[in-house]
Amino acid sequence: MAEITVVHLLRHGEVHNPANVLYGRLPDYHLSENGRRMAETVAASIAGRDVVALFSSPLERAQETAAPIAKTFGLDVTVDERLIEAGNVFEGVRVGNGDGVFRNPRYYRHLWNPLRPSWGEPYSEVVARMRGAILSARAAARGHEAVLVSHQLPIWIIRLAAEGRRLVHDPRRRQCGLASLTSLTFEEDRLVSVGYGEPAAALVRRPTVPGA
Repeated sequence: MAEITVVHLLRHGEVHNPANVLYGRLPDYHLSENGRRMAETVAASIAGRDVVALFSSPLERAQETAAPIAKTFGLDVTVDERLIEAGNVFEGVRVGNGDGVFRNPRYYRHLWNPLRPSWGEPYSEVVARMRGAILSARAAARGHEAVLVSHQLPIWIIRLAAEGRRLVHDPRRRQCGLASLTSLTFEEDRLVSVGYGEPAAALVRRPTVPGA
């Protein structure tokens, strides 16, 4: 039988963000109380899985999401810089419901090329680092399962790449909710399926906070 390895990409839970800014890679953005419940809900939902390796983005919200999983499985959290949020020139900007930057002319100079994108880390670079993180996790969990805690854009971009779709997309159409799991199943070294689930969907409030 073929050796099966599953790599789960987990988006962090809800963040405490009362100023409604796009926080990106900024430090000191932590899970809200609801976000902590999300993390605990995910850990409980996968408690019966064969998880043997756990990796996290270096940002606080990701590591806090990983903590209940580490406790559930008795694992250490390995910080992997490749799982970090995508770079974005709008970090720290109040974004309202996510469209504030488009209403301010001084930001237009960053919006000239959505194919790259011109306002942040190129999609191709996000794909390269996320692919590297996934391959490392697959090697560490060979024949078992691994969880990688990351952020919405990196998870969505690597999913698009894995499925052979165009990287340019409408951010409003990303299927990557808070505390969601995007699961990559490999037979040996071959990706055979991509699954998606939202074990904490009942805790998600609309609209969600921006910048994750």
